[in-house]
Amino acid sequence: MDFNLTEDRQMLADTLNRFLGEQYPVEHRIKVAYDAPYHDPTLWDQLVELGALYALAPEDAGGMGGTGFDISVLFEALGKTLTPEPVLGALMALRLLTAAGADQEALLTGATKYAVGITEIDAPYELGQIATVATAKGDGFALSGRKSTVYGGQAADVVLVAAKHGGGLGVFAVSASDANITSYGMMDGGGAAEVLLDDAPATLLLADAGAALEDAINAGIVAICAEAVGAMEVTHATTVEYFKQRKQFGVPIGKFQVLQHRAVDMLTEIEQARSIVIKAAAELGGDEASKYASMAKNLIGRAARLVAEESIQMHGGIAMTWEYAVSHYAKRLIMLDAQLGDTDYHLTQVIKSYTA
Repeated sequence: MDFNLTEDRQMLADTLNRFLGEQYPVEHRIKVAYDAPYHDPTLWDQLVELGALYALAPEDAGGMGGTGFDISVLFEALGKTLTPEPVLGALMALRLLTAAGADQEALLTGATKYAVGITEIDAPYELGQIATVATAKGDGFALSGRKSTVYGGQAADVVLVAAKHGGGLGVFAVSASDANITSYGMMDGGGAAEVLLDDAPATLLLADAGAALEDAINAGIVAICAEAVGAMEVTHATTVEYFKQRKQFGVPIGKFQVLQHRAVDMLTEIEQARSIVIKAAAELGGDEASKYASMAKNLIGRAARLVAEESIQMHGGIAMTWEYAVSHYAKRLIMLDAQLGDTDYHLTQVIKSYTA
């Protein structure tokens, strides 16, 4: 397997790293990520104008990518700057729109913001436990239920909702104005929403949507894992740079062999995490996509926690301050484990894949 980026993906990575590095310094991220609307609408527009969302859609749907590797390139760049823009919801919506053969132009151009409602309080990870129900009403449908932790829901114009339909699951498009949406900021920055549906009018986008929902979740997992790799890389680099500046007993603490060993252990975990993301990205859309997505999420969850905790311990008290970047990177690395299935859940899924 060739681990080098293609010329187009390298160009995308360079463009995104330069743009986000200039437009999203940590000071700006701290300013916008914790207060409504929990992102920067102006920079979202600029990101869309840059064509970033087109990298998430296949060519036959009007995009210029849509593979696991395109997703990982984009989200690794977002992770390096902890960008809180609602790209995850857009990605998962694009996967569902593609499966339905629906037009994606409004999403790709930023004219319409999408989010995806799958998770419920009593169904945090398992699709089979979803309780939201769709009922035929006139020429359309009405949805009743509650979707929890809808990423990007605070900014969405349309929410694609998974609901019981015809003995299985369907995906329905619900206008944000027809739902009761309660927005909030997450602990690590960025926004989400609770979406309450009380006989809300909806349009059927995709019937028998179980496979499409699994694919959207797998794509989201690849994205989160790639974001974690980007965040871990910056956290490690910041820690090593701190070793060169902080002095103890008259010498930089980077001279101490124990700290050198711990920094190498961090780097080893990061490179192992990068490898599993590459594998999960390669398998996305294939027969074993779910298994490798679970492998990646489990390993990433453990590696991210180690990198976060080690960076804080080796920095000392400064790493817990609001103004210092590492505190925000560490918080994001810890909290992303809960998104789309935590470490324990995905370990169980991997075990099931071998015992089925």
